[in-house]
Amino acid sequence: NHIGQLIEVAMRPTFAKRKILYALSFLAVIFIVMGLSNSVLAQETKWMSVGSLQSWYSSMGCEIEEGRVKVQQDGLRWPAIYQKQDMEAAKALWIGNKDHVYPTSEKAPQVVHVGPRVSGVNEFFPIKFEMVSKFAPPQVTVDGNPSEGVPVDNNRVDPTLPSDRMIINTVNTAIGITMTRKIMQWSQQYHDNYIIYDFVFKNTGNTNADASIENPNQTLTGVYSYWTYRYAVNADVRFVIGQNPVGWGINTMNDARGDGANPANTFFPGNRDNDVRAQYSWHGKYPPFTQYDNIGGPIWTPYYDKTDTVGRLGAPQFVGNATIHADKSPTDKTDDPGQPSTMSYEGSDEPNTSQNSYLNPVKNASEYEWMTRGRVSPRHADKIGPNGDPSIGISGATTPGGQSNASGFGPYTMAPGDSIHIVIVEAVAGLSREASVEIGKAYRASNGNNSLPILFQGVSRTKNDWVYSGRDSLFQTFRRAIANYRSGFAIPKGPTPPRSFTVNSGAGAIGLQWEVYDQNDPSIKGFQVYRAISKYDSAYRLIYSGSPNVFTFNDTSAAIDVAHYYYLVSVGDPAANNNPALNPPGTLTSSRYYSQTYDPAYRRVAAPLTLRPSAIRIVPNPYNISADPTRLLYPGETDKITFKNIPGICTIKIYSELGELINTINHTDGTGTQDWYQTTSSKQIIVSGVYIVVIDTPTGERAIQKFVVIR
Repeated sequence: NHIGQLIEVAMRPTFAKRKILYALSFLAVIFIVMGLSNSVLAQETKWMSVGSLQSWYSSMGCEIEEGRVKVQQDGLRWPAIYQKQDMEAAKALWIGNKDHVYPTSEKAPQVVHVGPRVSGVNEFFPIKFEMVSKFAPPQVTVDGNPSEGVPVDNNRVDPTLPSDRMIINTVNTAIGITMTRKIMQWSQQYHDNYIIYDFVFKNTGNTNADASIENPNQTLTGVYSYWTYRYAVNADVRFVIGQNPVGWGINTMNDARGDGANPANTFFPGNRDNDVRAQYSWHGKYPPFTQYDNIGGPIWTPYYDKTDTVGRLGAPQFVGNATIHADKSPTDKTDDPGQPSTMSYEGSDEPNTSQNSYLNPVKNASEYEWMTRGRVSPRHADKIGPNGDPSIGISGATTPGGQSNASGFGPYTMAPGDSIHIVIVEAVAGLSREASVEIGKAYRASNGNNSLPILFQGVSRTKNDWVYSGRDSLFQTFRRAIANYRSGFAIPKGPTPPRSFTVNSGAGAIGLQWEVYDQNDPSIKGFQVYRAISKYDSAYRLIYSGSPNVFTFNDTSAAIDVAHYYYLVSVGDPAANNNPALNPPGTLTSSRYYSQTYDPAYRRVAAPLTLRPSAIRIVPNPYNISADPTRLLYPGETDKITFKNIPGICTIKIYSELGELINTINHTDGTGTQDWYQTTSSKQIIVSGVYIVVIDTPTGERAIQKFVVIR
């Protein structure tokens, strides 16, 4: 009403008119900003994390560059137990039609966008975004606190779910097409490194977030759905090889199969695997890096983990996507082998990758040309070759952003109510961490000799051939995903995981307990506990194997005062895995990621009955950050100092040599040990110097000790 009055007054030819017009303009800006803010705030993210491949997803319908955090490599982590395995730099989903009439009466393509850099605000309108699990997500705690790698935000449980977990995401778009994607993941050990995306694009005529239909009678022609995938393999080597450019994918190599091309020579000999319509990427040559051959990302000078000095291959992964199904037309739901009709690669920093708007007919026309480019030949990898520059694009020019894979499905004519069904799998595979360590170690020992065969598990190959063998693993993964879909998602099911897993530090032992969803669950034939020392992303060893009716284990063999991490799996019946067409035979287990602990637990010594000042030890003392013994004492735990042989309940006050109180620790766990990571009460790391420790008990006993820190 107020706006109506302002408009009425604004029609009067007075000085007040200008003032009112300014006020209206100001209000319009405020409303636009409020709308943008509300749209941005409406975006939610959720993690898919039941398997070894883990990634985040946005309610906007696609995952843009720096869309969750301001980090360029974020998502598509494999193997997810290890840190810095992110390979996703940016994605985009564009939906376009050929003949749109703009307000200027100009007839040109129209494209709506989310990604690779634009947020999708005012073009994509989230309607539904929920996570559904086959069973309630297991609860994992360490010393009474929740322990998880990524957050699990589950909305409901559905035991009939075809996958172990699913995200259902519906968005309307300004073009009038409503997209629903179902993001599905399995935890079964032979199917846990891929994620299937089931898309339905429906011409609803709904062009905004409300339920009313703005264009109920529209027929759209030349409709394409188009994705770009900017991969950068991977975050672990970003500052080892090439610094920042490697992090945004300047050296990413892209390749394709199933595109109908039959060149005489291909990067991977034989032009194999054309039964799979796939695009995939790996860590390619970075010409400015000349210290050694960087294929596979050998880490000779570590960046994140200064103890990682053996030469481990830090980027041995192959990542990509494959088409499982695409409708021939809205009325013919059989799979069209000619889709995606566009299989190309585009410069990741080209003008079309930013400042996109569905209201810009000139830019939309340029984008539509990308969407309809067709199946590009030669493929990127074949054009570049093993020693070329991967940043070179289709035109032959280099680009500072590298190249992204691109795929477009269309053209479709969609009358009101018509829909198109597309199913895509995204997967990662490659060398195991064990293989990456051993092969990388041998490569470094050869001083970077690329022609020297490296023997691993009875097979001899050069370093690069070992890395490139990951491509076969990726296509094996694609085929398993395709078989899973074609079977109606009938892969053999592993046993149900434990409902809860509780780990508690303690004197003499670390206590482990677990519960199950059903005490009579026939799928569970036993349990196994695995343990790692010092870091959660390190080697795990089997330490317990027990019957299905035992739900506790005390780890009395854990080292004293050293960090320990665990995971627990249910063990299934070998006979239950009876479909070798879908995965190898043998015993299935539940996924480690349901029960993995990410926080340390400790085996402590029992507390003394009384305070004995002469028995108290501060370890190490002196603390010397540059001394190898300090790092070996508590590997993986930087800055750790331990107070030993203290009462089970006491107060520890730490003072500087000048008598300033640095921190106060209330020790209440009943053991004889307390860790401290050299931080003040305001969370700052202390400096070099002499420090005084005062230990008081509730009964009035006191002990005073000194220790030295050298930094």
